[in-house]
Amino acid sequence: MNLYKLSTKRLSLIPLSQEEIQFVHALHSNLEVDYYNTLGIPASMEATEVIMKEMVLENENEETRKFTFCIKWNDQNIGLIALNLGNKKYEIGEIWYKFLPEFWNQGFATEALKEMISLGFQKLKLHRIEAGCASENIGSIKVLEKAGMKREGLKRQHLPLKSGWSDCYEYGMLREDYILTID
Repeated sequence: MNLYKLSTKRLSLIPLSQEEIQFVHALHSNLEVDYYNTLGIPASMEATEVIMKEMVLENENEETRKFTFCIKWNDQNIGLIALNLGNKKYEIGEIWYKFLPEFWNQGFATEALKEMISLGFQKLKLHRIEAGCASENIGSIKVLEKAGMKREGLKRQHLPLKSGWSDCYEYGMLREDYILTID
């Protein structure tokens, strides 16, 4: 069960609940947010409810492997961030995030990502955390690199975007990299 309530200097990261359905629908329906997103814009509120139900059920699962948070600034929902754990043997997690465009370029994504990386290494005892982004997504590239993640590779034509197939940069951070950033 996702019982973590995380906070940074400016943000609160609260486990996603069904109460945020309107916000999640607005976020997923935003054309700018959708540009580099493979999910696509939900056809209806009912489609968003299906997506939300899975995320909320995972958060409520006793042995969850998917931690999804609603990001709040001044009690306003501004984005989502998640850490999905892989096979236990590999002690690995993958992070994704989305923010409303009016909150881009203000350091919120980097701040939230650093907090999720901390959760992964300090509380969940992961060995490795990964993330990926479209090679043209300059904003996300900057966020990942400011948070200390290293670009490790390129997957060619990996992401099916509305504009066509996009290359994907792969990023990673090891626990030992993280320890060096907090010393």
